[in-house]
Amino acid sequence: MPRSTAEDVDGYLAEVAESDRLTVLVRIRELCRTELDGYEEVMAYGMPAYRRPGGEPEIAFANQKQYISFYLMRPDVREGFEDRLADQDMGRGCLRFRRTEKVDFALVRDLLKATVAGPGEVC
Repeated sequence: MPRSTAEDVDGYLAEVAESDRLTVLVRIRELCRTELDGYEEVMAYGMPAYRRPGGEPEIAFANQKQYISFYLMRPDVREGFEDRLADQDMGRGCLRFRRTEKVDFALVRDLLKATVAGPGEVC
């Protein structure tokens, strides 16, 4: 999916065809909205993102052509989960879920909890 021009996350999700991918994206959004208490849901860089009020995005997700990306923009959180992320398909700052049935929602939830636990430097 090319960079979205949607104005909000509802619009972004409406661009995704009904599929297992849409189900996963909606579930990730639900986790973000539940775990990132006090965060703002915004569109940034053409994808759904979450930031502390007035801050930079710390979490984002996107529907890519070959996979779903879950962006962790806090190096401190990534470093704190090195062991659990070691077996994951990782980019520089994102988890890549190439198969919807392989999405580790427990890991996503734990990463969100660690993000909200305290402020950190955003890359």
